[in-house]
Amino acid sequence: MARPYRLRSENCLYHIMSRGDDRKRIYIGSGDYEKFMSYVIQAKERYRFYFYAYCLMPHHFHLLLETRLANISAIMHYIKGAYTVYYNIRHQRCGHLFQGRFKSIVVDKDSYFLELSRYMHLNPVRAGIVADPNEYHWSSYHGYTGGKDAYIDFDQVKGYMNKDPGEYRRFVLDGIRSPGNPMRDVYAGFLLGSVPFIKARLKELGHQVTSDDITYKTAMQDDKSRSETIISRVTRHFGVTLNELKGSRTRPSRARQILVYLLRKYTGLTNREIGEVVGLRFSAVSKAGLQIERLMAVDKKINFYVKKIISNFEG
Repeated sequence: MARPYRLRSENCLYHIMSRGDDRKRIYIGSGDYEKFMSYVIQAKERYRFYFYAYCLMPHHFHLLLETRLANISAIMHYIKGAYTVYYNIRHQRCGHLFQGRFKSIVVDKDSYFLELSRYMHLNPVRAGIVADPNEYHWSSYHGYTGGKDAYIDFDQVKGYMNKDPGEYRRFVLDGIRSPGNPMRDVYAGFLLGSVPFIKARLKELGHQVTSDDITYKTAMQDDKSRSETIISRVTRHFGVTLNELKGSRTRPSRARQILVYLLRKYTGLTNREIGEVVGLRFSAVSKAGLQIERLMAVDKKINFYVKKIISNFEG
């Protein structure tokens, strides 16, 4: 079976869904849900997208986000990759956590934003986990109905909402009594919107397939420039050259671990590309970055070093 199309575009609203491998659980306890969301926020800082809605179910997740660059694949590669490494270490397992590629649907904001957000927020009700979406903790429903949600970009959400919190709650509860499924309107497996919207996106996909992706190349150039700045700041801070750092045959030095952490957090480089820069196998890159992340939470000295380096290139 051919892979479904993946339209990469800037200013694109995506509904993302991914299941656990063999439909197994991907979250065991509250710490797993929290960790997953922390990686979403790290990805947002790194790849610069707007985050509108989410629903984390025990065996799968739904995300609604809008790209600012043509980098949806890089965004999801980071989130799924980082969380898989964390989950495997945390639960002493190995191998794949998610089932194949993530599913992405490009959504017409004007026609389907409200309907799709309701569909996502009603997932726990349809699954029989709760009777009221307000009873489910791991979704953005609370932020839409007047509660606090530190994850979503609600200033942007309000641009697509024509309902106050009470009206939105009634809108969602109406969906329980009269269930609808916007996924039935998806065209060609990856487009959800009006006929003019679909035609415009299909034309855009044709350009993506037949011509150079200029936006993507620009993003890569930006990553190269930023990675060079980060490497310069880290090597200067620790008084080593990149070749010295890369050539070490001992366990990853603290300088190398910090460099890995910063490249993963502030550039769009893949783990394999970062591994080539620092002299590590790509499979060890996530572990090195995760170790610094853990140390920063408990070691004030490491936390100070990292923040000082960040201030040197972030201003």
